[in-house]
Amino acid sequence: MIHFFGNTSSKVFAVQATKELTATTVSKLTWLFANQPRIEEVAIDAFFVGPRAAMLTPWSTNAVEITQNMGISNILRIEEFTVVSEDFTDFDPMISEKFNGLHQESFTIAIQPEAILDIEDIAAYNAQEGLSLNTEEVAYLESIATKIGRKLTDSEVFGFSQVNSEHCRHKIFNGTFVIDGEEMPSSLFKLIKETSKQFPNDIVSAYKDNVAFVKGPKVAQFAPKTADKPDFYQTEDFDSVISIKAETHNFPTTVEPFNGAATGSGGEIRDRLAGGKGSLPLAGTAVYMTSYSRLEEKRYWEHKFEARDWLYQTPMDILIKASNGASDFGNKFGQPLITGSVLTFEHQENSASSAAKPRKLGYDKVIMQAGGIGYGKAEQALKETPKEGDKIVILGGDNYRIGMGGAAVSSSDTGEFASGIELNAVQRSNPEMQKRAANAIRGMVESEENFIVSIHDHGAGGHLNCLSELVEDTGGKIDLDALPVGDPTLSAKEIIGNESQERMGLIIAEKHLDTLQKIAARERSPIHTVGEVTEDKRFSFKSKKKGDIPMDVALEDLFGSSPKTVLTDSTVERNYKNSRYKIKNLEIYLKQVLQLEAVACKDWLTNKVDRCVGGKVAKQQCVGPLQIPLNNVGVMALDYHGKEGVATAIGHAPIAALIAPEAGSRNAITEALTNLMWAPLKENLKSVSLSANWMWPCKNEGEDARLYKAVKAVSEFSIDLGINVPTGKDSLSMKQKYADSEVISPGTVIISAAGNCNAITKVVEPLLQIDGGHIYYINVSQDAYKLGGSSFNQTLNTIGNEAPDVTNASYVKKTFNTIQKLIKADKIKAGHDIASGGFITTLLEMCFADVNLGADFNISELNEEDTIKVLFSENAGIVFQADASVESAFEKMGITAFKIGTANNSGTVTIKNNEEAFSFDVTEMRDVWYQTSFLLDSKQTANGLAQDRFDNYKKQPLTYTFPKNFKGNLPKISAKASKPKAAIIREKGSNSEREMANAMYLAGFDVKDVHMTDLISGRETLEDIQFIGAVGGFSNSDVLGSAKGWAGAFLYNAKAKKALKNFFKRDDTLSVGICNGAQLWMELDLINPKHKVHGKLVHNDSQKHESSFTSVKIQENNSVMLSSLAGTELGVWISHGEGKFSLPEKEENYNIVAKYGYEGYPNNPNGSDYNTAMMSDLTGRHLVTMPHIERSTFQWNWANYPAGRKDEVSPWLTAFINAKKWIDTCNK
Repeated sequence: MIHFFGNTSSKVFAVQATKELTATTVSKLTWLFANQPRIEEVAIDAFFVGPRAAMLTPWSTNAVEITQNMGISNILRIEEFTVVSEDFTDFDPMISEKFNGLHQESFTIAIQPEAILDIEDIAAYNAQEGLSLNTEEVAYLESIATKIGRKLTDSEVFGFSQVNSEHCRHKIFNGTFVIDGEEMPSSLFKLIKETSKQFPNDIVSAYKDNVAFVKGPKVAQFAPKTADKPDFYQTEDFDSVISIKAETHNFPTTVEPFNGAATGSGGEIRDRLAGGKGSLPLAGTAVYMTSYSRLEEKRYWEHKFEARDWLYQTPMDILIKASNGASDFGNKFGQPLITGSVLTFEHQENSASSAAKPRKLGYDKVIMQAGGIGYGKAEQALKETPKEGDKIVILGGDNYRIGMGGAAVSSSDTGEFASGIELNAVQRSNPEMQKRAANAIRGMVESEENFIVSIHDHGAGGHLNCLSELVEDTGGKIDLDALPVGDPTLSAKEIIGNESQERMGLIIAEKHLDTLQKIAARERSPIHTVGEVTEDKRFSFKSKKKGDIPMDVALEDLFGSSPKTVLTDSTVERNYKNSRYKIKNLEIYLKQVLQLEAVACKDWLTNKVDRCVGGKVAKQQCVGPLQIPLNNVGVMALDYHGKEGVATAIGHAPIAALIAPEAGSRNAITEALTNLMWAPLKENLKSVSLSANWMWPCKNEGEDARLYKAVKAVSEFSIDLGINVPTGKDSLSMKQKYADSEVISPGTVIISAAGNCNAITKVVEPLLQIDGGHIYYINVSQDAYKLGGSSFNQTLNTIGNEAPDVTNASYVKKTFNTIQKLIKADKIKAGHDIASGGFITTLLEMCFADVNLGADFNISELNEEDTIKVLFSENAGIVFQADASVESAFEKMGITAFKIGTANNSGTVTIKNNEEAFSFDVTEMRDVWYQTSFLLDSKQTANGLAQDRFDNYKKQPLTYTFPKNFKGNLPKISAKASKPKAAIIREKGSNSEREMANAMYLAGFDVKDVHMTDLISGRETLEDIQFIGAVGGFSNSDVLGSAKGWAGAFLYNAKAKKALKNFFKRDDTLSVGICNGAQLWMELDLINPKHKVHGKLVHNDSQKHESSFTSVKIQENNSVMLSSLAGTELGVWISHGEGKFSLPEKEENYNIVAKYGYEGYPNNPNGSDYNTAMMSDLTGRHLVTMPHIERSTFQWNWANYPAGRKDEVSPWLTAFINAKKWIDTCNK
């Protein structure tokens, strides 16, 4: 039966239960739905928008689990429906539908599970199902059927199509290329592998796992001693490996951007989780490429190519929704996103450019790349071979009719198949479920011995791919009945082939299964033993209950020996026209270039994505007192010791590649390197490894030939540099088909570079210093200045016929290594690469992140008379600031470093080139550069706050007042001294426990890891604990309100409720709730328990997630943790969606401990009453704070720190030290 709660004029919750609800259950649900009453009707006559009936949402999964944790056992599904008008159309039909009324059949899916089919005609079935099998593969499958003497089942044909799809098997990269009648001597894959063969450097694992591993430093693991019970944190050194990975999710993002990008991010995280015998993700990156956004009429460069009748979503919608999806997944999973890129482009070729047919170019089929870095233990970096009898286990959620055929469909041109097939491949995102599975894997990886034999993520092809690859060398049998089914209407084919996300498959010896089950149960990660390893080299799914056998094949037949792919192509010459321009229009050109998404401010992306979670972020996008995104290198610490880390950066040049694919490849690598070089690497350039991700419209005239040239150039240039490409991915069907035309995405290689940064406190930023010395320029390209492929040409609707190239690999290498040595010697004060927007953009950007910053430049010495060309060309280069002592270092290496200027506090940039002189007001140009971000932000930010952000970002510079006599020293804790006991409390979906525990640990506490399952079961009572921290994150994915479900777990579980109540009754205890933990304490009314109407933490005024490094002023207060900091103003991270203190009483009735540094948005990111950032109870013992003081513990955590200081810890550690002192006094 379906029961309804809520308000029939606004929002209704539909609750499907197996029986009538008791009065107690109704009372609990009314509380859960924010006191929305039960509606005493069996049907409601109104129009609603809600989730598609056939797609049980992750929101529902979490909501049902919340009710289970509250002691309600008979609920199957809960969904949320919004009342709309009859003519309402503003919803996404891919994931929602409009309902004319709600009733008892609203969740009924009139589908019977299809029986197993024997396929008579494989070719016809292939066409009907859109399996993308070619004629040779169809013939191969027919030969298999003949060989085994029976027809293949639908699951077997479907399985072969997924396992052997281009997406999974990379047939083109392994194929033979015949270009202009000549067979090429090597496959693309061999070209790439040659880099690792010639320069293995620190490679540990390449091309044989979900990720690449390179040797890392010795670092300290900070983790609980055991993972299957509440236990105390300890540190332990281990030899690390660094993981590198990037993955694209282009087709799903084109079709349904939010979930496509979210599951792309999630899938890439799972790849890093599945490295070796398990490894851990650290941070993510993201790249978005679409056609023009058409944000407003006056963007004239967007008018030349008419907008299409978009198949699914507009480019603007894709930019917003895809970035929302990727951000949402990372935020909820607890992975910071620390660097990325955006490009918009489209162009109509004219018939004069080539003898070939003119084409329409644009990213109508979008690129969404999710990349990342992580780490593992060197001893666990290689998978073991399974043994007969080992158990096959799945961690994660149930099977739903999701992503069916995604691997095959993503291998095809978008728009090729009927929309039903493409819709069937849409996926759904559940980051909180993935977090649970990841925590179970983390528990194994961090254990004294990791018993996992082998591990693989569930991605394209679902169980078929994951489980078959796990047992590829041995064989395995899967019990169909053991696979968890969330939708009873699924056929056998759908059960084994769906792409429900957030699942991991692994193999473990039967004797160690109990250990994993205990850890998984504690983390609330679903775990299913679904089969076992055999030695018969067969792979089968069988139902013991029904006797059904949807699949039973020899592995050699499944993985196939279908004919090698042969690609025959001819070189097509295309000559793109050049721009015509006049020097008098330079400022007009500049203002247009500064508004291209590739060049413009990316604040609309960074302001919604967590860039601090985990407390190990050493460098992210935002810079300076104004905190605007200008850093192009991201750096993560590998532990909390503040020395060793990983740096990563991105490069691409697809428009230059249209002119010359080889130049595009070399420019892409060099851009990644000139972004990365500002982070000091252990062995300079030799420490770098690359991921090359290829997005190309193969099998279109001339494109296979261009791809071959591009790959060959990456291989040869990498070898010339002495570095390797141990990982990558290809997506080679980059074309969108319309009813009467097609649009080809430009062939694109995205390079992700990464390496061991062994001095994370020395990373250089692109912010000029008034007293930082001279400003220098190096032309890394060593090529003449050329406008081909530039943003400048793009705004004039041209491409150009000459692209700048990188002509001398040795020069790149020498420049990189010389800059590295100077950074390590503290000689470089500021540095920036030259890429999108050209030289002039770099010069301006280096003045953007502070107030009144300016510079005077003279570039006459460059000997380029064409000022437009030298300022707007995108020749690879760098600009940096240093004193004159660096000049000899460059001279010694034969590098020409032009001295081009000095910084000042005029707020003006002047540029002189021979007789020509130009002056630009930095504030005006920065606002032009910010305009595109403002326009995009307006589409995602409520209540007109995008305008407030635009108006205020330059008026709210960070300023600090540090505590007097603050020395910044790490407290010295005697090993012999007794330590008071503290605990962090976490729930499923929490993601900030490590940084909180570390802050407590550094202050001198013995810190216990406590999960809600420990409190609910009675394993933990908190009786010996004196300080608890309720941690940040997204408990229960914030479903039904932040911390609502977490509060329900305390209120409706007797043992947990008693433990917390007893803790707060004692007078020798302290607590802190940070972010989600603050929401929990407020939801439980623990801060002002005597108030009649309680304050709450509610949605930010912007109605979106806010992430920033802001400032707070500590008020006069009696807080145990923060009273000693009264009068200070400190920088601090915030990252939350529901951080607004809604306080119904007068200000004097609250013990407000800290307020935001400025009253206006965005410094106050949420609109809190009384500008409140932190608050305590009347005794001062219990603190709630939305700002993440625990993620701001070290100087290197801060996105902007007072100049000239070299502190081991920031003032925020004082809060935890004060807690320790107070408890020590209590205990005397």
